[in-house]
Amino acid sequence: MKPALVIGLTAAVLAGCASSGVTLEKDRAYRVEWLGARPLIDRSHLSLTLGADGRAYGNGGCNHWFAGYQLDGESLRFAQVGSTRKMCSPALMEQEQRFFELLGQIHRWDVSETGQLRLWPERGKPMRLWPED
Repeated sequence: MKPALVIGLTAAVLAGCASSGVTLEKDRAYRVEWLGARPLIDRSHLSLTLGADGRAYGNGGCNHWFAGYQLDGESLRFAQVGSTRKMCSPALMEQEQRFFELLGQIHRWDVSETGQLRLWPERGKPMRLWPED
């Protein structure tokens, strides 16, 4: 490959990366795929939406949940989670409780190379989410 072509392609790739400026979108629903090191139970549905009004909400797999949040650059923190009180199977209830606990530990966010939203706790592996269609 000619050196000028290599330099041109490299510059185009770097310019594309620099201009992508990925941001966390408010009022967009995200579907949870992993809670830390564990995938979700088959056919369970956990979601998260960060409202423009400073309130987060979604589905915890069994119950609807809500919490205040603070977003400042890459910093993200959730207030104590509240939820409805419907009962589901013990496995779903345990997963939902882990989800609520992990939300309370989140302190920053980023986006992976594949475009997946990652919410990072103080320690451990992130919660991983995809934008819903």
